[in-house]
Amino acid sequence: MPASTSLSSKHHTLIQALLSRGPLKESEFRSIFHKVTGKSPDHQVFNDYVSDINDELSYVQLELRKCLNQYDGKAYYGVVNTVSDEHSKLGTKYSVPQIALYKGILEAIVQDTAGEGSISNIDALNIRLENQVLSGVDSQSQDNSTEIPSALKNFSMSQKDKTLEEFVHDQWLCSISDGRIGLGVRSFLDLRSWFHDNEVPTCQVCNEAAVKAEFCQNENCNTRVHQSCLKKLFSLAGVKRVCPGCGTQWRLVAKREATEEQEADDQDGPSENTSQPDPSARKRLRTSKGVDRNTQESDSTITSSTLSGSRRLTRSSARRAAVA
Repeated sequence: MPASTSLSSKHHTLIQALLSRGPLKESEFRSIFHKVTGKSPDHQVFNDYVSDINDELSYVQLELRKCLNQYDGKAYYGVVNTVSDEHSKLGTKYSVPQIALYKGILEAIVQDTAGEGSISNIDALNIRLENQVLSGVDSQSQDNSTEIPSALKNFSMSQKDKTLEEFVHDQWLCSISDGRIGLGVRSFLDLRSWFHDNEVPTCQVCNEAAVKAEFCQNENCNTRVHQSCLKKLFSLAGVKRVCPGCGTQWRLVAKREATEEQEADDQDGPSENTSQPDPSARKRLRTSKGVDRNTQESDSTITSSTLSGSRRLTRSSARRAAVA
């Protein structure tokens, strides 16, 4: 086993900043990096620090990871739990009904063949929790005698509503326009392996799960690309505005979408503002403070193993659903 990297107080400060504040926009994290280290956060120096931190965190099954928020097109950094076994289920602070609700919302969002990456608040509240139990039961054993835990049957609408607020606060979900619910930054950070294992279609450019994405207009092409990836790709000199998969002319982004994208680019406030509910709802949200460095992430982690009962979404099933 290689020798453990000796981290300085500066490394520890960067780790604590992410643990205490939650996922941060890349611009915010690089700003903190500059203030803590006194070094310009250029590519090599910054990456060296991240690499050293991850060498050390690997011993406690944690990782400093970067992800794309597919709703505002910005990159975020956060510390995630990399454990994916049954023991990791013990680390979540959420109850069985709450996890079942999250699983139902997650499935509904990733199975959206339109690539909107969202579900209405009403549909989220009407998720049938018992389906999350039945989906993990062999089809031959599903009958009228299947026992539904009382905790699921008795989970009220008001409890669902409060749970949605908590998931938004904890950045597992986010509240977007027109009262719709999308996946939060922590979902994109923590569930990378879940997206892969469940064959969620990926972005042709960055190869990450394409939950909210643009589709190629060629009906025979499965290409999906994040809006932010499209913007970067087509801004490169010499790159034609065609599908990177089949070469079909790519449609122009609608005026409304372009306006929303520009507004997202212009906003550079605290990252938590992208996923916070309104002030009246925030009063009811729970917070977790003073958690130890090695346990803070696991206290609210929803791991891939926790979601193991979810129905698999394959590329072929998504295509069949789209045709239907």
